[in-house]
Amino acid sequence: MFTWKKLGRIFDPAMHSSGRPWLAGFAQAPSSLLFDDFIRIYFSCRPPAEPNGNYVSYSAFVDLDRSDPTRVLRVSDQPILPLGALGTFDEFGTYPVSVIRHGSRYRAYYAGWTRCESVPFNVGIGIAESDDAVTFQRLGNGPVLPYSLNEPFVLSGPKIRWFEDGWHLFYIAGRRWKPVNGRPEPVYKIRHARSDDGLVWEKSDVDLIESRIEPDEAQASPDVFFANGRYHMFFCYRYSADFRGKANGYRIGYASSPDLRSWFRDDRKAGIDVSPHGWDEEMISYPHVFAADGRTYMAYLGNGVGRHGFGLAVLDGELA
Repeated sequence: MFTWKKLGRIFDPAMHSSGRPWLAGFAQAPSSLLFDDFIRIYFSCRPPAEPNGNYVSYSAFVDLDRSDPTRVLRVSDQPILPLGALGTFDEFGTYPVSVIRHGSRYRAYYAGWTRCESVPFNVGIGIAESDDAVTFQRLGNGPVLPYSLNEPFVLSGPKIRWFEDGWHLFYIAGRRWKPVNGRPEPVYKIRHARSDDGLVWEKSDVDLIESRIEPDEAQASPDVFFANGRYHMFFCYRYSADFRGKANGYRIGYASSPDLRSWFRDDRKAGIDVSPHGWDEEMISYPHVFAADGRTYMAYLGNGVGRHGFGLAVLDGELA
């Protein structure tokens, strides 16, 4: 079992919303990019809801002091990417986003949201690039990873990685919309694709992680990295119904693999759970693990799936 020491909530959007109307709430799906003196954490946020209750979502970043990641140095002055054009797959939001260095540039893979009529939304995965990791430009108006025969809707949660044999994208894909108390709720599972160039993708076309708490368990935020001879994945999962409160809310799970194909789930090893009280007492989700200067950190969300920001934890020991 891994042991994580929580460092507390690091970023609260309410403390930084002045002059940033697009940052009224939420700091969802944190993901990191390391620089010499700071750690840039990308996240997704929202302006106030529209009169009909609908939201849009933007992606932005906060820079943390590399020598003391609990200290905020900078918050982006504007979103890293504008909303998509009329009728495009990302017209109503970008959430989540994962950024990686690509030569002298930076490449972002992000989930683009559109609104629907019979269900609330649909999602596809887009791609954008940047020279400075501050503002990004789309490579096109369509998704780089769209729906397909066996992944018919809700392609989201991209985490981009480079391993020795090429580009790897871990993401989620919808399996069904489940009516719950008169409201359709999405059920999604963790998937994987590989590419030689990061543009043309070959999907593995299998669910990577077996369900544990129920067949309609929803899984999200597959964060994969290689350490000590094997691949590690931290992810989050929830029940398909009544998951917005404490009882059935998100929790963090763990799996390992020797080859990125066969995954062995053991949530007991995750080593992190909700707190007895406070900002993460109801749920804990969207883990992102990164290493900096000999220490391993996990960024994660608390109550309301990041409505009140994200926190950090530091690993006691090393991943094995």
